[in-house]
Amino acid sequence: MANNKGKAFDTQLFKRLMRYASPYKKRLYFAAFAAIMLSLCSALSPYYMKNAIDIGITKKSPDDLIFFITLMAIVLLGQVVFQLLFIYFSNWIGQQVIRDIRIKLFDHMLAFKMQYYDTSAVGRLVTRAVGDIETISSIFSQGLFMIIADFLKMGVVLGFMFWESWRLTLIVLAVFPIILYATRVFQRAMKVAFEEVRTQVANLNTFVQERVTGMKIVQIFNREAIEHKKFAAINKKHMDAWNKTVWYNSIFFPIAEMCTSITIGLIVWYGGLKAAQSDIITLGMITAFISYIQMLFTPLRQIADKFNTLQMGMVAANRVFDILDTDSQISNNGTKLLTNVAGKITFDDVRFSYIENEEVLKGISFAAQPGQTIAIVGSTGAGKSTIINLLNRFYEIDSGTIKIDNTAIVDIPLENLRKEIAVVLQDVFLFADSILNNITLNNPDISEEYVIASAKAIGVHKFISSLPDGYHYNVKERGAMLSSGQRQLIAFLRAYVSNPSILILDEATSSVDSHSEQLIQKAIGKITKDRTSIVIAHRLATIKKADLIMVMEKGKIVEQGSHKELLKKENGHYLNLYEAQFSDVETV
Repeated sequence: MANNKGKAFDTQLFKRLMRYASPYKKRLYFAAFAAIMLSLCSALSPYYMKNAIDIGITKKSPDDLIFFITLMAIVLLGQVVFQLLFIYFSNWIGQQVIRDIRIKLFDHMLAFKMQYYDTSAVGRLVTRAVGDIETISSIFSQGLFMIIADFLKMGVVLGFMFWESWRLTLIVLAVFPIILYATRVFQRAMKVAFEEVRTQVANLNTFVQERVTGMKIVQIFNREAIEHKKFAAINKKHMDAWNKTVWYNSIFFPIAEMCTSITIGLIVWYGGLKAAQSDIITLGMITAFISYIQMLFTPLRQIADKFNTLQMGMVAANRVFDILDTDSQISNNGTKLLTNVAGKITFDDVRFSYIENEEVLKGISFAAQPGQTIAIVGSTGAGKSTIINLLNRFYEIDSGTIKIDNTAIVDIPLENLRKEIAVVLQDVFLFADSILNNITLNNPDISEEYVIASAKAIGVHKFISSLPDGYHYNVKERGAMLSSGQRQLIAFLRAYVSNPSILILDEATSSVDSHSEQLIQKAIGKITKDRTSIVIAHRLATIKKADLIMVMEKGKIVEQGSHKELLKKENGHYLNLYEAQFSDVETV
């Protein structure tokens, strides 16, 4: 999106935003009608007050006085009713618009490549999806519609002023350009200031989110004092950005107030002289013009303040649309549905790089037959986890072909592809919800009875039943109430109930205690039965029974074979890895 920094109002951005309001045209018309009637009622009140003074009081006519006071009361009641309708409809439209934008933004983010999240700060994305979108609603509730209503009121008031006295109106208009110019300068300055404010808010959210998530590391390494200094520096930038807006407000509003006072003084001076000399200007007219000046200048000051709100909303909209315009999605044009999946997996000369020209996989080729268990071992950074990321199409390959049952995965719809694959990771992510919902992921097709039967089948029912509330036990954020081994068991059960055709285990037993590992090994034996499985492991003892073991180094498969076959290779990579983990070679 184009950089509009310092531009007072971005018309193209506004038009795009208003497209989200178009489905609610009827409410827009109601709000517009209420704004017009509110403007008319506001201008009529001083007019009737003028008549009450000039006819009812000056001419000593009690009946006329009561009549015009009654009209003022009716007009006041109309102001209340139309203001209520205006505020209700403008806020209602704002909430509908941000609901629609938030849904569209979240859906868009759900389809992003993992690479996007690898390079994007979580705190910044949360700010966009929550804070910035909430700010957009103020465009309708406090900014745009209020500004339109104020302009309408000013237009109607000017019409009444010219009708009453063009002489007094010209005096008012002589001062008017000064405040108009000040407002324009103020708007431009505030646009730049609010850009900086939103940037610093995002930085602050990102910093706090990361430190709260990693608080254990902060405390383990005694980083409290250092992080305090960093936070103080970021917080100061945030404060300075806001102080800039305070400074601009401090300059503008006294200038606007001074212009109002000068104009009222000129009206009283000139009007008073004319009223004393002739009947061209009356006392009621002067009183009405004092009200008209307040009604003309006060909205202008408020427009500047509301324009601040509008600017913040436009800045927020610009940031949200930046994400909506981000093209970082995996293409999902496949039309070949996987049915009755046997589970054959084929990698044919697959090359891939996270960073351009820095290949992580360098021509990987292998085939996993239906029902086989394939183990992948190798040093950190060899490219093991990248293989499973590519199989799930979290990333797009640079070249080569990946097939399931002889169908290229790019030709398979993403939902269909991922439905057939279940992954158990080393770092299990659990939501702040019940164990049952973390297992089913709120899939209505998976019943609690089926989950319990599955838990019994793989041997984890006893562990879950021992927890308070059993399957309805809330594990809190990221599963903090469970041990790493318990979280792994939940992950295995989650994979099992999804009934996948292909199972992937990524370091699934690397950080668990011996008791949990026994349960996990039992679970692995159950869920890998008759399924094609890919197991990534550092602990070689867990993969001895694999049908095929592939050893990877620097993005290439350097050895492959069964456990016994690889141990027979003199000075082989697998043999060296095995001997490094088991010092007593005779055990082999």
